[in-house]
Amino acid sequence: MKGFEMKLVAYMQGSDKRFIIPVYQRNYEWKIENCKQLYNDLIKVIRNERSSHFFGSVVSVNNDGGFNEYLVIDGQQRVTTISLLFLAMYHLLQKGVASSEKKYLAGKIYKDYLVDEYAEGDARIKLKPVKNDREAFYKLFDEDAELVANSNLTINYQYFYERIQKEELSVDELFDAITRLEIINISLNQEDNPQLIFESLNSTGLALNEGDKIRNFILMGLPSKQQNEFYEKYWSKIEACTDHDVSSFVRDYLSVKQLAISSINKVYFTFKAYVEESKLDTESLLREMYSYAKWYEILLKGKTKNESLNACIYRINRLETTVTRPFFLEVLRLESENTLTIVQVREIFQYTENYLFRRVICDLPTNTLSKIFLMLHREIIRFDGTANDYVEKFKYAISSKNERVRFPDDVEFEEAFSKRQVYQMNSKNKIYLLERLENSNTIEDKSIYIHCDRGDYSIEHIMPQHLTPAWIRELGENYDEIHTDWLHRIANLTLTGYNSNYSNNTFVEKRDMEHGFKQSGLRLNGWIGQQEHWGLKELQARDQQLRKLALKIWPMPISNFKPTERQMDLYTLEDDVDLTGRQIIRFAYKNAEQPISSWVDMMGQILKILHTDDKSVLTQMASVTDDDNEISSYVSTDPKALRNALKIDEDIYMERNTNTNMKLSMLRKFFKAFGANPEDLVFYLKEQNDSSEQENSASNELRYRYWNYALPIIQQANGENGKEWKVMSGGNANLAARTFGMSGFSILCTANYDKVRVHLALSNGDQTRNKATYDYLFSNKEQIERKVGAELNWDRYDQGKSSYVSIKLEGVSIQREVDWGQMTRFLAEWSKKFYDTFVPMLREYMQADK
Repeated sequence: MKGFEMKLVAYMQGSDKRFIIPVYQRNYEWKIENCKQLYNDLIKVIRNERSSHFFGSVVSVNNDGGFNEYLVIDGQQRVTTISLLFLAMYHLLQKGVASSEKKYLAGKIYKDYLVDEYAEGDARIKLKPVKNDREAFYKLFDEDAELVANSNLTINYQYFYERIQKEELSVDELFDAITRLEIINISLNQEDNPQLIFESLNSTGLALNEGDKIRNFILMGLPSKQQNEFYEKYWSKIEACTDHDVSSFVRDYLSVKQLAISSINKVYFTFKAYVEESKLDTESLLREMYSYAKWYEILLKGKTKNESLNACIYRINRLETTVTRPFFLEVLRLESENTLTIVQVREIFQYTENYLFRRVICDLPTNTLSKIFLMLHREIIRFDGTANDYVEKFKYAISSKNERVRFPDDVEFEEAFSKRQVYQMNSKNKIYLLERLENSNTIEDKSIYIHCDRGDYSIEHIMPQHLTPAWIRELGENYDEIHTDWLHRIANLTLTGYNSNYSNNTFVEKRDMEHGFKQSGLRLNGWIGQQEHWGLKELQARDQQLRKLALKIWPMPISNFKPTERQMDLYTLEDDVDLTGRQIIRFAYKNAEQPISSWVDMMGQILKILHTDDKSVLTQMASVTDDDNEISSYVSTDPKALRNALKIDEDIYMERNTNTNMKLSMLRKFFKAFGANPEDLVFYLKEQNDSSEQENSASNELRYRYWNYALPIIQQANGENGKEWKVMSGGNANLAARTFGMSGFSILCTANYDKVRVHLALSNGDQTRNKATYDYLFSNKEQIERKVGAELNWDRYDQGKSSYVSIKLEGVSIQREVDWGQMTRFLAEWSKKFYDTFVPMLREYMQADK
């Protein structure tokens, strides 16, 4: 490799030179703003009398097809842009629109930098862009050709053509400025590795995306002929299958191959490491990637022979759910291998859709789903080591999930479906819900989505948001309670085509107007159009109808599969669950699994892994006593300073004498200190509900009895809002929750073996929203704590999506019935204080934010 400074015109000069943009390079991407910046720089060169202006580097290698043919590895954007500028100057001079004191200038530009006058046709043009740009560029040389108007090449050429005519510089001055552009010319030898050099460049051109880098990595080291062959045979088809979003496709492809989710901005380096470790030859790699790309195309476009499956894929895409793709890719692979039929694939997709939507309705967190679908295929295969009975094993696996990753059962789903403040849900979820209610019993089509996208249909409150005197009479003496309770629930919502200006009209007017309920062609409005009134009776009746319909549309899977071996429950460190009394079998960190004997063993192994990556964190904690850092008291350089020391490294010890929940709490804080992601740590536990194991039955019975005792007291203390308090996932849970119509936000009461706690959970799927809301509340911390009369625990939790505000009572235990009264009084009092304090502030903040 040789690199040296030279003028760009010297690099480009010579009619026998050819500059070829290799097929693996991206298309020409410079925009007008880039060209504007270049032109402004050229003006400054002249006005400030600069002798030179650095224009970046150009990396090229002699093509094996000719002595003076150069493959431009890096710098194509600059070389192409200067060629466009030269061409605009030449045309203006030729047409007499611009003039030069040097009569030879037009010919010099044309013959030295643009064409070989001795060649014929397109072969005379010195710069050969990639295939997608070639036609647009060549037509610029033909005065009679119809230009490719939407090409960046054409757009930028026309920009220069018009800018030159403003005469900010004369053509002579402009040419002089171009001659002062200086580059680093890096010329590669055959033995040089173009890819490694390309990675190390810090040029001023536009940054490549991850897909561009991957394409270069795969194709760069190949002979020119093979580059073209593989590009046409594989890569261009991969780009087409993925709608040219190769970065996202490769991320999902790697998730399948490595069972780990790469950050989107690190996909290239993850891919490179995968290829180097797998030692696949280039064609085998491309052949496999093309196979997965064809299955990926099905996930994007839903083009299969089964229309029901296509409709399901379309709906999942409308929900903007992409975390399922690694799992779906493996399902489609099995179908291509004839292990699954297309009908079985449809069944898997539809139950996945049901799982996703039931969780949306039950307001369960989405941040755990990526891990679930990443591991789901392997979990299914692990049951017996085969893909036999795949559908039944899938249904068993997805329906047997617990806690935060559970498949909500019919009781939980039906109740949430009725009570959910649907109108306040995300727009995509509202439209999905109403489309399913409308089309579920028919041949599915996309008409509802199309009409909603065009604005033909809108989501309408039957009972309006603002009550008129006529509506107050319609609802009767309990109008305010009915309006508050039912306004945004699904029983009071529908789709309409009439003008929203009529939304406050009386029910009869809405029913009988043009395009009203009676005339509506929507099945959703058939029953509504038959009613004489709209009040509590009708709302309750429609609620019952829609509940029953929802259970038919989104059924729970029933599996006949029974695993021969006891299965394990799976949780991540991110999950806020009580694992007291649970037995850990193994853990996985960043997908590397390790069997262990106890929670202490797990904690020691994880801390050693973290410490190996960054020794400064524990070293500092062990060496310095920090009263503001709760976990520093559990780390020491002296084992005698701890009650029961666990050795992590030389002169670094950890306290091992803590209960399970304390270990998990400490680990979350350690992960935060190390900047590690708690979702990367997965625990595999003995299944709690195994019929052969009764070790936890007493614990479940204890929780059931406690919440039967506590829930009515909490509900009563919360007055009219009390009925919204529910015990999550049955009576054996350690959690009661109250939502209030803001997706992902809730107030939670927990009862553990060493404390009770009330906390506000900001656990929306949108991390930015959670953090912004937390910051708003924290800015009012003094006002809030004065109102509630106590200091609260504030945890922004920057390493995770959720944030929390809480208060706890320690020294009590669910195991001691003598504590139940004190525990419940605390939960009742503080759940009401949290609701009365935080909910009005959140509603005011959300309204202002809109």
